[in-house]
Amino acid sequence: MPSFPPPGGVTVCEINRDLVVADSLSEDRAKEAYGDVLGMVFSPIPFQPDDLLTKNEAPAPDDAEPESVPRASLVSTVAESLKQMLFPSCDPKLLEEFDTQKVSWNPHKHCLAFVSGKDQVTVHDFEDSDSKESCILTSEHQKEVKAIEWRPNSGKMIAVGCKGGICLWSASYPGNVPSVKSGVTSSSFGAFPRGVTGQWILVDVLRGSSTELVSALCWKPDGRYLASASCNGQSFTIWDVSQGLGTPIRRGLSSISLVRWSPSGDYFLTAKFDGTFHLWETNTWTSEPWSSSNGYVTGANWDPEGRVALLSFSNSTTLGSVHFSSKPPSLDAHLLPVELPEISSLIVSRGIEKLAWDASGERLAVSFKDGNETYHGLLAVYDVRRSPLVSVSLVGFIRGPGEGVKPLAFAFHNKFKQGPLLSVCWSSGWCSTYPLILRSH
Repeated sequence: MPSFPPPGGVTVCEINRDLVVADSLSEDRAKEAYGDVLGMVFSPIPFQPDDLLTKNEAPAPDDAEPESVPRASLVSTVAESLKQMLFPSCDPKLLEEFDTQKVSWNPHKHCLAFVSGKDQVTVHDFEDSDSKESCILTSEHQKEVKAIEWRPNSGKMIAVGCKGGICLWSASYPGNVPSVKSGVTSSSFGAFPRGVTGQWILVDVLRGSSTELVSALCWKPDGRYLASASCNGQSFTIWDVSQGLGTPIRRGLSSISLVRWSPSGDYFLTAKFDGTFHLWETNTWTSEPWSSSNGYVTGANWDPEGRVALLSFSNSTTLGSVHFSSKPPSLDAHLLPVELPEISSLIVSRGIEKLAWDASGERLAVSFKDGNETYHGLLAVYDVRRSPLVSVSLVGFIRGPGEGVKPLAFAFHNKFKQGPLLSVCWSSGWCSTYPLILRSH
């Protein structure tokens, strides 16, 4: 039977398909449940959820003052109107339904970053046993943060997608001071917690259009290239970060909602707000377009080998799995359904909101729209089998701290050796981490 957390309880971890529940947030209960097994405890991190919940509310129509348009600007006004017809900007509230990568684990360390406010990112190092405080990254260049991702194979560097471009932050220690690109102000930094020597430095800003809102980021697995896209842009961009140079990949791709590089780097996935998505091979950047009758893609992840992509859709409780039938660079693939019967029958949901697939391929986390009173705000955890087709079975549900809470964003640690490790930002203002401990580990 799937594990169900009783009302008022708080999920602590999974132990071999059993989701352990405590009466309240408790470090002692976590130590008892998994501390001896892992040798550490992941304490919840507080943040201000109001900044995330209200930042995208559009102003009331009555608040806007009418503006007179000078005759000289009529040409640019017509051009802008034509641009909006061809490349419509995204609805900010619609953007919140997508997995815009607001939580990210450093692939080589126990260091977690998440969007904790309109213009800020919180970084917490669980390996630092002397301090329980987090570091806050803020800068005048960093406004309206939408996406973050740690750079692979780089120690501690993180990319932050925001309005007008991408901020690149790097940790600075005695003996390891990163170089700062010209034009980046020295006032942009994040102090380490008290007692820790060092600071975070904004080392570069990859600039796009001043009106562009970078809402999707993805590093190539080797860390050399960074892909970015904007919900109100007309292309996605591949950045050579060491050179600070970006190459737009156009093909008329407007309003891209997400980008995902495969673990091997051979394939690349882009999805749009209009319900279409593209599969690319990255040798010549050739693509094949796909479309769905089940709404737009709200989330996507690759399997460990990069041969299967798992997708969720806005108007469906069924996932889609894209299976490649030949080796790269072939784009021959099949889209097959992956049923989640509990979402529609048990939970009575209208569709999948977000998903995260553990890098080992063993666990899948899914948030869903609405749901009846019993299941509203819970996070579903599935066991995944690939033999060779993808199939799932429900392990149970995670309940966050507080009453009436819901998951805002979540992600797995891709390189945690002891098994799947899931972090969730809850609307109650806690970012909680859940070890999913399996016998195989």
